[in-house]
Amino acid sequence: MVNSHNRKSRSRERPQSAQRQNLDKQILFLHKAMAEKIIANHGFIPQIQHTIETRYASGKMRHGAYLFWSTLLEYVHEPEIFINQVLDESPQITKYRRQTAFVGVLTEEERQAVLEQLIFS
Repeated sequence: MVNSHNRKSRSRERPQSAQRQNLDKQILFLHKAMAEKIIANHGFIPQIQHTIETRYASGKMRHGAYLFWSTLLEYVHEPEIFINQVLDESPQITKYRRQTAFVGVLTEEERQAVLEQLIFS
């Protein structure tokens, strides 16, 4: 008999699908562009804080994600730390990026340019 813990462990170890890996790569590239834009223009911080607080209050953001995004903003004045944290490729941070708090930072044109750059790189 296989206990449920072993089944859960194995399911977490499954390799990601190519589609999921591609999506995560796109999200990573978009976050690099957004992080650079936020560092260059701190005017986005109130908007991001509002997104974080609204999502958390409505239950759309869990406590771990709330702590990550809230704490991350404290490092915006330290660009290297800020970018390194945004681009961390750990499974947890990858998961947080999929539900980004950086909504509205890039224009649609900027977003498309980043994705086109990814395709041609």
